[in-house]
Amino acid sequence: MKTLLLTAVAAGLLATAAHADERPDHFEGKASETLEQAMSNFTATNRELAELLAQDELSDEDLGSIHELSYTLENALARIDAEVEAMAVDLEEVHLGSESLDRERVHTHGSAYLEAAQPLAP
Repeated sequence: MKTLLLTAVAAGLLATAAHADERPDHFEGKASETLEQAMSNFTATNRELAELLAQDELSDEDLGSIHELSYTLENALARIDAEVEAMAVDLEEVHLGSESLDRERVHTHGSAYLEAAQPLAP
């Protein structure tokens, strides 16, 4: 029984590996090392995606381009998410500091928050 189970699992793994080879090549996308870079990549790549999607019909080449663009957008969104999460921590410190009348806490974290949020401001 164990041999049959191991054979089934091995066959499933081989089938999965064979199927994975059928997927399109994967790309790294443009890096988003900073929030500024992420916002730039986000804006430019959204513009490219919108231009492609505005066409009446998408060719296979267009779909390939969209596939590549999605990696850059995923990288940008991951950086934006991480940066916004860090901003939320500083903002919560501002909130708590203001409740407890801790001026230094408010000033320190408020300044850090504003500096980090600058790339999001128009």
